[in-house]
Amino acid sequence: MRISIGHRLFAAVLLAILAVTASGIALMRHKVLGSFADYAMQIELDRLDELAASLGRQHTALGDWSFVPAGAALRRDWIATELLRLEQNRKLPAPPAPPAAPRPPAAPSPSSSRPAAVAPMARLPVAERKAAANAVQPPSPPRAPAPFAVTPPEPPPAPDVPELPPLPPPPVAPRLLSDGPAAEASAPLQDRIALYDATGRYVAGREAGSAPSVRRPVIAGGQTVGFLTVARPLRPGDALALAFLGQLKDSVLLIVAMSVALSALAAMLLAAHFRKPVLRLAQGTRELAAGRFDTRLDIARSDELGELAGHFNQLAERLESAERMRRDWVADTSHELRTPVSVLRAQIEAMLDGVRPATRENIEVLARQVMSLNKLIDELNVLARLDVGELEYRKEPVDAWALLAAEAQAFGEKLDAAGLALSLGPAPADATLLADPDRLRQVFDNLLENSVRYTSAGGKVELTAAVQGARLLLQFDDSAPGVPAEAMDRLTERFYRVDASRSRKGGGSGLGLALCERIVQAHGGTLSFAHSPLGGLRACLDLPLAKEAA
Repeated sequence: MRISIGHRLFAAVLLAILAVTASGIALMRHKVLGSFADYAMQIELDRLDELAASLGRQHTALGDWSFVPAGAALRRDWIATELLRLEQNRKLPAPPAPPAAPRPPAAPSPSSSRPAAVAPMARLPVAERKAAANAVQPPSPPRAPAPFAVTPPEPPPAPDVPELPPLPPPPVAPRLLSDGPAAEASAPLQDRIALYDATGRYVAGREAGSAPSVRRPVIAGGQTVGFLTVARPLRPGDALALAFLGQLKDSVLLIVAMSVALSALAAMLLAAHFRKPVLRLAQGTRELAAGRFDTRLDIARSDELGELAGHFNQLAERLESAERMRRDWVADTSHELRTPVSVLRAQIEAMLDGVRPATRENIEVLARQVMSLNKLIDELNVLARLDVGELEYRKEPVDAWALLAAEAQAFGEKLDAAGLALSLGPAPADATLLADPDRLRQVFDNLLENSVRYTSAGGKVELTAAVQGARLLLQFDDSAPGVPAEAMDRLTERFYRVDASRSRKGGGSGLGLALCERIVQAHGGTLSFAHSPLGGLRACLDLPLAKEAA
């Protein structure tokens, strides 16, 4: 079944979003259930502040824990009883405030003989004020000699507040029937509280158990006289946490629906972003398969699809170049084969028609054409085997300079016939190569043949050798005419020839230098060309010595 890239992207994005959503819900639930107990414990410890303060006051009043009941059952339930008593005390109305004591009268001022009651007469007219003063003011008493400061009278004592009757003992909460750490940790708060003295001895409340607990110090007189411990619950029982988890559970369907919608939207956008260049790549591949090698993709992207489009264009360019070379190869090969075949046909037809007699000279002409045709076929066969990697090499230690000197001496007659002088440089210190002597001799023959064929009469051919590190450098220099600079890089192309000054007047096929380059490369070397100081062409062979090749 064919599944489009859009559907694949939708499924991938949907699964990713659902996985993230499920992980987030699981993590949130874990954090709520794990950390809510700590939060609840902190709240419970804060709720013990009043109990710790009450215990501290009682311990301060008596100096020890003697106010705690003596019986084991009473000690166990005493903390719950104290919590209920404190809660009921908070609900009682506050006692009435005692009546305020009467304010003592102010002491008379020694500098004033008028009582404070006559102060309001200051607002009357002067005549009326004098008459009222004469009628009301008593005679002034005699002044006591050197009186002490007058002490105000003490206020009357405040009335006694009637003492409240003692509270009846509050009912004790029923205890759990099951025992064990789980039952101990899941009990209500009053059943999870224990009181220990400063030395860690049990005093009252929950008996020592295995459930983990937290504690709060009890302070009396500025010193820690005991600790209130609360057993840590194994699971949160707070209604808020349960309600939150319930709402979260109810929202899962909504979250899943939103995930599907977001996945669809993201998948459509991603599919539109990726499918367009992919479709263009597919279309370009179909055009290449149909033989249209000039196809190019115009995809300007910085991701892998852009890189793939660049590789596609490179592949198309190489295929176009290979196709062009194949056509040139077929055309050049047919042309090279047609030339000697045409000469042979013309010579044979002339002999059959009686135009030319079948003399030795005419038969030698036919033989030369056959040899030229045979050489061309051999070179084509060698190149074809090199292309498919079927050409075998029998490598052995060879003195390359001695082999080159022997081949140059064998070309003596051809050099003399062409009017060329041969010059051999000094032998290098080491010229031993690990090479196939027959293939190496074939390279030397082609390079010497190229110099003899394309060098003007009266010129010179010079051979030199030098050792550079672990490599042997062989140079073939000839005199004019030279090779244009734009033709240097194309000399090793198959069937390539330069202009008429270096034409194939000697019958060259244009395959010799291409064959030389492939053989040299098979020996781990390079073949390059440059302008010769003699005015012609310089061919440079760079081959590894036997110690490097080994």
